[in-house]
Amino acid sequence: MQRRLPQARAGNGVDLRLDVDILSVATANPAYRVDQREAWQRARVIFPHLVRMEALYTNTGIETRYACVPAEWCERPHSWEERTETYQRHALDLLQQVAVAAVAEAGLHLTDVDFLVLNTITGLAIPSLDAKLMNRLTFRPDVERLPIFGLGCGGGVAGVARAARLAQACPGATVLFLTVDLCSLCARPNDPSVAMFVAAALFGDGAAAVVLRSRAPGGTRTARPARIVAAGEHCWRNTEHIMGWDVKADGFGVVLSPQLPGLMQQELRPALDAFLQRHDLELERFDGFLLHPGGRKILETAESALGIDRARLAHSWAVLRDYGNMSSVTAMFVLQRALRAGDRGRHLLAAFGPGFSAYFAALEL
Repeated sequence: MQRRLPQARAGNGVDLRLDVDILSVATANPAYRVDQREAWQRARVIFPHLVRMEALYTNTGIETRYACVPAEWCERPHSWEERTETYQRHALDLLQQVAVAAVAEAGLHLTDVDFLVLNTITGLAIPSLDAKLMNRLTFRPDVERLPIFGLGCGGGVAGVARAARLAQACPGATVLFLTVDLCSLCARPNDPSVAMFVAAALFGDGAAAVVLRSRAPGGTRTARPARIVAAGEHCWRNTEHIMGWDVKADGFGVVLSPQLPGLMQQELRPALDAFLQRHDLELERFDGFLLHPGGRKILETAESALGIDRARLAHSWAVLRDYGNMSSVTAMFVLQRALRAGDRGRHLLAAFGPGFSAYFAALEL
């Protein structure tokens, strides 16, 4: 028996309820596998002044990550032009792979896609990546596209929420959400900062695709892997210094404040409680938690702030171990792992990104 849909209204009375099916989830990684111990040996050469901070590499909870370029590429300086060309080429390869896989898994064809939503944060493309992907795949020429940039690690959950709103607004339409981040291409060995050192310890590359659809009027619901029943977010004022990019002469310069765990410890639970209250949900009624694994400290802080034990974040810890932090993509890997494990019941999908912001979605698996 399906649970009732929560009642939800914004402060201005707008109906916030969602009832959108997730038909499929597909993920992919590039070719180069990065062992965390090898990453540390390379980092200590590039950052000799930070060798005392070895624990940032050895205690991350990460064992392996993936990159679209060999390690030697990350140890040399690169121009914006070179970074952009490399980013577009590898991003499109991965996007093509996950788009085809997700649509096929949903039992559909590319020509069935009505809306294409594409998120990224680690590179630039004009025309946007979704437009370039139109030249590789057989989407209809009238497919409506929505490129998203700037949501950072939160872009996977936020992007799925935006795609779900589109699906809800157009019952029966097929929405394909894509997200790709190639964090390895943002490595700048000429940046001696602690933030760059930490980023080099955590981030990897990947892509994901999600197919969504809401039931057409009078239609019947068939068995689907998951259903989105609520989505929302919270942006804290005057926290732009917590996370983001500075635009440098040779690429994006990472902004990553050590204040992040403290902010989450103090502010995450009130923001989540407000989201749950708006949607008539209770934290105690959730069967599982699918949190973006930004790093060991982030997951430990979330466990503490939400009062949940580690076993309930098992999928997040496993994805962190095997893939590291792939920015926006990571939460989709966590979701896919839960679906493949056969998890059932109500789950909270959550991620965090520049703003500083938190993004939430309540799912029925």
